[in-house]
This record gives sequence, C-alpha cells and structure tokens, in this order.
Amino acid sequence: MKKFLYILTFFVIFVLAPVFVQTTIAQPPPPTPEAIPIDGGLSLLLAAGVGYAAKKLYSSKKSNENT
Repeated sequence: MKKFLYILTFFVIFVLAPVFVQTTIAQPPPPTPEAIPIDGGLSLLLAAGVGYAAKKLYSSKKSNENT
C-alpha cells in the first residue's frame, strides 16, 4: 500500500503538475489597448456647460432687475 502511495505521489508531482504549469505560462499576452478619441464627447459637454452657465447668468440678472 505504501508503495502505491509513493508511486501515486510521484505521478502527481512529476507528471500532472507540469501540465497545469504549462497551461498557465503558454497563454498569449493581452492585446494592446486602442486609443479612444475624447474630442467629440468633450466638445459637446463643454458646449452644454457654457449654455447652462449662460442661462444661469441670464436668469440671475433678470432676477436682480425685478428686485
């Protein structure tokens, strides 16, 4: 029985373990990330901010004239 356990342990350590190690090492590297353009969305966000600020200034001036 002990001889069987020694053979089984040898088999697991020296035969099966390298198989699992090789599968993790042999994976290809991840792809390089692509450049993401931010100009389109950023300019729309900037235009919306300018419009919102102009509306707030206009309503603030109108509110000050009434009081």
